[in-house]
Amino acid sequence: MAEKLTKEKILKQIKEENVRFIRLQFTDMLGTIKNVEIPLSQLDKALDNKMAFDGSSIEGFVRIEESDMLLYPDLDTFVIFPWTSEKGKVARFICDIYSPDGTPFEGCPRYNLKRNLKKMEELGFDAFNIGTEPEFFLFKLDEKGAPTLELNDQGGYFDLAPTDLGENCRRDIVLELEEMGFEIEASHHEVAPGQHEIDFKYSDALKHADDIQTFKLVVKTIARKHNLHATFMPKPLFGVNGSGMHTNMSLFKGKENVFFDESAELQLSKIAYQFTAGILDHATNFTAVTNPTVNSYKRLVPGYEAPCYVAWSASNRSPLVRVPSSRGLSTRIEVRSVDPSANPYMALTVLLAAGLDGIKRELKIPESVDRNIYVMNKKEREENGVKDLPATLKEAMSKFEEDEVLVESLGEHLFEHFMEAKDIEWDMFRTSVHPWEREQYLTNY
Repeated sequence: MAEKLTKEKILKQIKEENVRFIRLQFTDMLGTIKNVEIPLSQLDKALDNKMAFDGSSIEGFVRIEESDMLLYPDLDTFVIFPWTSEKGKVARFICDIYSPDGTPFEGCPRYNLKRNLKKMEELGFDAFNIGTEPEFFLFKLDEKGAPTLELNDQGGYFDLAPTDLGENCRRDIVLELEEMGFEIEASHHEVAPGQHEIDFKYSDALKHADDIQTFKLVVKTIARKHNLHATFMPKPLFGVNGSGMHTNMSLFKGKENVFFDESAELQLSKIAYQFTAGILDHATNFTAVTNPTVNSYKRLVPGYEAPCYVAWSASNRSPLVRVPSSRGLSTRIEVRSVDPSANPYMALTVLLAAGLDGIKRELKIPESVDRNIYVMNKKEREENGVKDLPATLKEAMSKFEEDEVLVESLGEHLFEHFMEAKDIEWDMFRTSVHPWEREQYLTNY
């Protein structure tokens, strides 16, 4: 376990490393990283939780008549950005958002995840451990520094240089992440041209959500140094695989992984089966949060390895939930539908709520589906109890708002503002005229 950071240790490190600026970082409802940068002279004020900002300008926060909000830095998230200037480095804290009266702000996605983790602890579990596999594409920048649709390479799965021209960029990303304390487990080219994956070590849910946001920031920053644009958009190109963020999950009591039972079938415990049953029961409903953009549903289609059917298996990769072969402390389930456009704090919140609901209701897991679901017809899927994931963001939103467990897990503020933002997004998409329509109709009618 990492040593806890104290104010004294942080101040000592700041002096030794010549840190001149501090970024107070937080995440809005849509998963966008925001920050307030302050000079070192304001650090004591920030560490005393007295740094205010205007919350009315942030998506999903507050109205203009109640705009003042406070940033509470989490000392354990302190890190110095390695790529910043030797003349004066930049460090950051990840913050929770509080109201002026000192109460946690219900619209803060990070605080809301903490709230749900407390519910988990009340059920007798100590940790919700997460390991994710966020994928991304690298596109070239034009002479003005704007992203193009020109890929950096034509490599495929596990290819290497000279086919994988993103290798140097990916290696620099890994080096920067390691310098920031990440433990990198693997780095490789993904299936589609220009697509990459870097896997980092699992951790408890709150830290892992923080790490995902830091990971995205590092990937985008280092890519630009290579004259590239990194995007976590789920499906930037038609006809190739989209980018997912497979999410591996397990529950712990102390040092014991409660998903593991050496004497049980598949060595999975009763709790593991119940948790998985909860995931499957709520899967069509939490998709609005784990796949929150119009574009997310261009990825969730047959033929490109992304799951679009609700089922589970220990032996095949076409269902929504897979049980990897590792056992003991590494026993876990993998939810394969999540994509990297999701707000990680909110995505982990609804996944946890779904799994815990399965435990509380002692849900019985359906039979596993161990054949390729993509080659089944609709009748065969129905006979095997396989449901379809929502096909559009609009359909996903309709299912989400009917699920009391998931709505409560986000709380009234996040739920209402999320639905409002997604209604606007869907309406903008629905009423826009797209290139495909002009290609199909402009000369025919």
